[in-house]
Amino acid sequence: MSQAIKSIVSNPSLWVACLCADWCGSCREYQARFEQVGASFPGAEFVWIDIEDQADLVDPIEVDNFPTLLVLANQQVRFFGSITPQTETLQRLVQAQMDSSTTKVEANVEIAAMALRIQAWSRAKA
Repeated sequence: MSQAIKSIVSNPSLWVACLCADWCGSCREYQARFEQVGASFPGAEFVWIDIEDQADLVDPIEVDNFPTLLVLANQQVRFFGSITPQTETLQRLVQAQMDSSTTKVEANVEIAAMALRIQAWSRAKA
């Protein structure tokens, strides 16, 4: 299991999951940046998900572009989609979600269910 996976010990107000694949060169390069940004937001939980190793968590969602992020704030989906693999992009996205006035995204049932599976899996690893 990747050392980038952090366990959720409580219900943090901000939760960020990166969905990537080990075979993807961009993902391998991005993982260190993802961890670096995660360390700069101590009140948030950052989780690295390999979509092939943890396919049962992601299915039936098709992840075609990397990195793809799932961001929850106060247990509500705030963002789900791919971003450019740049530190500054991730920092801006996370900082924007720290603002409680940001509105939630209307996530479909499958994305919401995936978020619950990933959170439960992360908690079980604690």
